[in-house]
Amino acid sequence: MTRRAPTPARIDFASGVPHAPDYGDVYHARAGAMGQARHVFLGGNGLPGAWQGQRRFAILETGFGLGHNFLATWQAWRDDPKRCERLDYVSAELHPPGRADLLRALAGGDAPSALAAELAAGWPPPMPGLHRLAFEGGNVVLWLALGDARDLLPALAGRFDAFYLDGFAPARNPEMWDRRLLAAVGRLAAPGATAATWSVAAVVRDGLVQAGFEVGRQRGYDRKREMTVARHVPRHTPRRLPGRAGLAAATASRPGRAVVVGAGLAGAAVAQALAARGWSCTVLDRADAPACGASGNPAGLFHGTLHEVDGPHARLLRAGALLAAPVYAQLIARGVPGAADGLVAWQRERQPVPCPPDYARHGDAAATAAWTGLDLPGPTTLYQQAGWVDPGAVVRAWLSAPGVTFKGGVEIAALRPSSPEAPATDRSADAGATMVSRPPGWQVMDAAGRIVETAEVVVVAGGTGLPSIDGPDGPPDPLLGWEAVRGQITWFEGPAPLRRPLTGQGYALSLPDGRLLCGATAHRGDAEPALRAADTAFNLARLNELTGLEPAPGGACGGRVGWRLGTADRLPVIGAWPNARAAASGRRDQARFIARHPGLFLAGGFGSRGLTWAPLAAEVLAAWIDGTPMPLESDLLDAIDPARALVRQWRRAGQAAMSD
Repeated sequence: MTRRAPTPARIDFASGVPHAPDYGDVYHARAGAMGQARHVFLGGNGLPGAWQGQRRFAILETGFGLGHNFLATWQAWRDDPKRCERLDYVSAELHPPGRADLLRALAGGDAPSALAAELAAGWPPPMPGLHRLAFEGGNVVLWLALGDARDLLPALAGRFDAFYLDGFAPARNPEMWDRRLLAAVGRLAAPGATAATWSVAAVVRDGLVQAGFEVGRQRGYDRKREMTVARHVPRHTPRRLPGRAGLAAATASRPGRAVVVGAGLAGAAVAQALAARGWSCTVLDRADAPACGASGNPAGLFHGTLHEVDGPHARLLRAGALLAAPVYAQLIARGVPGAADGLVAWQRERQPVPCPPDYARHGDAAATAAWTGLDLPGPTTLYQQAGWVDPGAVVRAWLSAPGVTFKGGVEIAALRPSSPEAPATDRSADAGATMVSRPPGWQVMDAAGRIVETAEVVVVAGGTGLPSIDGPDGPPDPLLGWEAVRGQITWFEGPAPLRRPLTGQGYALSLPDGRLLCGATAHRGDAEPALRAADTAFNLARLNELTGLEPAPGGACGGRVGWRLGTADRLPVIGAWPNARAAASGRRDQARFIARHPGLFLAGGFGSRGLTWAPLAAEVLAAWIDGTPMPLESDLLDAIDPARALVRQWRRAGQAAMSD
């Protein structure tokens, strides 16, 4: 499916009220944007009262515009002593303003200047997809969904408690109010969800009715006598897909306890993300110390990519890099070795792919020399949200987060379902409390059959060996499509340091202690732990081809060997653990239809992109476990789903049976 890419907004400020010449409409009422936001969108959705006493609350907006609605909501959350613990605000926008226009628009009127400055400071490049901007220590999260709302809303995964319907007027921008988009609003609505808009056009009201809302009118704002309010009361509740079923109802009243198996990048990232949401997390590892596998390298890279066809691989890497960059920048500011000021990719013969310059800039030989300090031929690309960091230091920083406990020297052999706990009360729906059973939980067992830990949720992160699953749904489901790859890196006392990391055939970066690091080899099915001279020579030859650099005559070279898990499709494995036995009698043509083990999750197969994938994996699993909107579109969740290898196996088996 072809999607409209976001294009920067054209804004005319001449008339006093920001005007969109491409749509012939103003961004807000003349009486004031903040007043309109408070009256129409907060008041029309019963806020702040609706979120009071809730652990989490989610809002979906169909047009971000200049951000006044978000700022008014954020300010109301700050001012409310009974506010929800976590607020997720997802907003679609096809024409995002540039940072300068955003600041100019928010400078006038009564927009809170401090909050506006924070918003502008984290403003993302206009690239398609969901962009995370976290505030208030991660308790208020804005997800900017850049692109056409008609594409984005049907692709969202999550449940929302309130909707701000705020496009330009239906007569001037009918695409923002069509039946398909409003149907997506109904599909995303939590029980009892509310909606509000300044428009009373028949097409809007009729579309909401067809989407399962009861529609009413209230007093309007400024020159509009009336506005539309609505509450979701569908006649039929659609069945949740087995592969998307989360624990939202069970965790609405309180966070629980989680065990993470694996203390590398994947496990540490997931643990700190859950702990930030109030979960108590214990991280187990067979090694005595964390980051003893591939995460123990002295440095690694994080960056996105560009491709002529913006397919799942490019989109996922971009999402990972854009999410990772501010995460690592904060850690670097706290003392973790690294730099988040960009990475240069040598394109060789490839034609540069057009993109916004605040995501990536294409350069010739002169630009490359300025970016790297090396005299290299172009073309190259400078990825802005990219850089390098010490993976081990990152892991240790994450494991030191409040709520995270590390236990080393523990070999996990099996997982066994615990006895179901008593029902818990879910008050996430306005319609009243619903009794739901918490997930049965898991016993985490060592090789001797002893119970090491018990928890409602277990995340198996990284590692070349998966624990078995005891109980009626065993044996284990090992078909995840990943394999261990041996990698060897090389370093030596370098010449003048590279200004930024450089990638091409291999990669090179300068470490703070003066060493130049390069690599890495990739050998499947290779268990040799010792450094090999042939691999050192291979790394140095590629370094020389990439940069023209080499060790001084007689200089000593060091290195390290590690194993990383990769997949055949070069995408990570992130999501709920598939239950192959339970799925055998159901629909199996797509991963989202495959049944899962409740409370059991996987994160791995990161290959050489561990630093890029880890923060994204953490956000996906934390959202899945904690019941908040997903940070990826549904087709991208399918692309990283652990069940995709099972689907491929079943398809091959079916094709073979048909050919017999």
